[in-house]
Order: sequence, then structure tokens, then C-alpha cells
Amino acid sequence: MPYQNLNVTVSTADAQAVRDAFATILNKLPFLVNLTPAERKSTFKIGPDSLSFVQNALTAALSNPAILPASFSTAEFKNDVDLFGLLTEFFTLAASITSQIDDTRVAVSGEAMQQASQVYNYVKTASKVTPGLKPVAEQLSGRFKRAGKPKTPPTP
Repeated sequence: MPYQNLNVTVSTADAQAVRDAFATILNKLPFLVNLTPAERKSTFKIGPDSLSFVQNALTAALSNPAILPASFSTAEFKNDVDLFGLLTEFFTLAASITSQIDDTRVAVSGEAMQQASQVYNYVKTASKVTPGLKPVAEQLSGRFKRAGKPKTPPTP
């Protein structure tokens, strides 16, 4: 569906239901972790090529348990591979929703900024003849003031 101006509201009950849905997700996945940047950098990552390697290694482990040491848990390995697949599915669903939420947020913010600019122009014009609007116009004009001298690019 092409983007059109949005004129919607979300009821308090629906907003709470969405919050509750996110809380349910976190409640159902209590094992989720937050990696530090260093942990993220040092962890092996599975891409498309690595995924087939991992799946083939799992098949080899399941088909040839006698070659693995007793300390290696094929069941734990299989659980990790299965969990990775499920989390990848969840991630894809969440990423799609995140993208739609962000696109809608950007569209609505553009509409709000355009409308705010119209209000500013009306206030600025009216402040010339309406007592008490000059401070409002000055407050709104703060959005358009530069925060200092523009930086000059370094000379080569």
C-alpha cells in the first residue's frame, strides 16, 4: 500500500496490549542476553555459508556419535542449532515489525514537523499584530537558529 497521510490514533487499551505483547516475549524468552561490544566482536557468527557448515557438522555428529569424545554433548549441540533456527525466525519477524514501526514513525514525524512549521509561520505572522505572541514566536524560532559558527573545512 503506498504511503498516505496518517490520521490514526491508538487506543490506550491497544497501546497497553502491545506493551504486554512485548513483555510476554521477554517473559517467554528469559534466557536472552546482552553482549558487550567486546563479546560481540569475539564471538563466531553464523552467516549463510557457516549455517550450512553447522548443519552438516550436526548431521555428522548425529550420524557418527562414536567418534566424539564423551565430554561432547551432541544433544546440547543439536539444541543450540535448533534454538538458533528458532531465534532467527523470531528475529526476522521482529525486524520486519521494527522496520514498519520505524518507517511509520519517520512518516508521522515528517507530517508533524511540516504542521509545526505551518504553525510557526502563522504565529510569526500573527505576532506582529497580536499582543503576547512575540515570546511564542521567539521560542519557536529557536529551532531554526544555528548552534554556533559553521566549521570551515581544513585547507589541504
